[in-house]
Amino acid sequence: MVMMPPEPSRNDRPRDPDSKRFRDGNAHDPTATAPIMGETGGLLADGVGPVEDSMQTPIARRRLGRAGLIARRFARHRSALVGLVIFVILVCFALFGGLFSTYSYTDTDFLAIGFPPSSGHWFGTNDAGNDLYAQVVHGLQRSLVIALSVSLGTTVIAAFVGALAAYFGGWVQRVILGVIYLLLVVPTFLILALISNKTGGDWRWLIVVLTLTGWMMLARIIHSMAQSIRERDYVSAARYLGEPPLTIVARHILPNLASLLVINFALGVVATVLAETGLSFLGLGVKIPDVTLGALLQSGTGALFASPWLFYFPAAVLTLLTVSLALIADGLRDALDPTSGSGARA
Repeated sequence: MVMMPPEPSRNDRPRDPDSKRFRDGNAHDPTATAPIMGETGGLLADGVGPVEDSMQTPIARRRLGRAGLIARRFARHRSALVGLVIFVILVCFALFGGLFSTYSYTDTDFLAIGFPPSSGHWFGTNDAGNDLYAQVVHGLQRSLVIALSVSLGTTVIAAFVGALAAYFGGWVQRVILGVIYLLLVVPTFLILALISNKTGGDWRWLIVVLTLTGWMMLARIIHSMAQSIRERDYVSAARYLGEPPLTIVARHILPNLASLLVINFALGVVATVLAETGLSFLGLGVKIPDVTLGALLQSGTGALFASPWLFYFPAAVLTLLTVSLALIADGLRDALDPTSGSGARA
């Protein structure tokens, strides 16, 4: 009797590498042989997606985590939240407040000249019969546009000029600092007076002049702080890789000064509002028929005892605006500064 060899078990049977069952079941079969690195390219090709996902996910989480950390620090600052709420209300009032008035800021009501607040004129009227409520809404709009534009422009100019001076150093730094020191001693008030008389109080020219004469001090501060960042390893590596100077400044130096720039932007809005108010109060700012909060204060001061509402309503709006921005800036400083009290608790 001839003995037949035993039938090979299922696990002992030879596998066809090209079979679909081998390819599909290879990951789940403990007896399957793993492909050799570089032989089929399977490990390299199939592992690209998971490797990239595992590398990108922590970075995205870190970015979201930093934003959430700043938001939590800001939310713990109660006075900053109050300032934010007040500022949002004022912005909504400037954008949509005119919808609740039947008068424009240039309309004249000859039947209600110099009237106190009433149902027809919520904030009263001035000596020319203009509705004060409509003028306050328009004045707040104009003051916000001027303040935000000037603060943004001065922050951008100061950031790049100061960072470029610190990055290049040498004679470039000496020239830039010399120009900054020269502009700091130029009498800005006289320039504003001359341009105001030439342009008739146009708010666009006021933005240009305040921007060109308000960036020097911030640029000097940024230059001092950027000098230490210039010596960091990642800045030196970017320089050796041949990246352009503007790219290095924009991608490696200025992001490390983001907290300073954000805080100075918020404080710059406050300073610009006060500067525009002072210039308008002296007759060097925006002039009639256009109005700002400063212009309304200037016109209301002369009638403070006879018509006090002409002064108190614009003064109240201006006070709320400056206080809210100061509170927001204080909260941003605590949220962005890791050495502050709120940052240590977060």
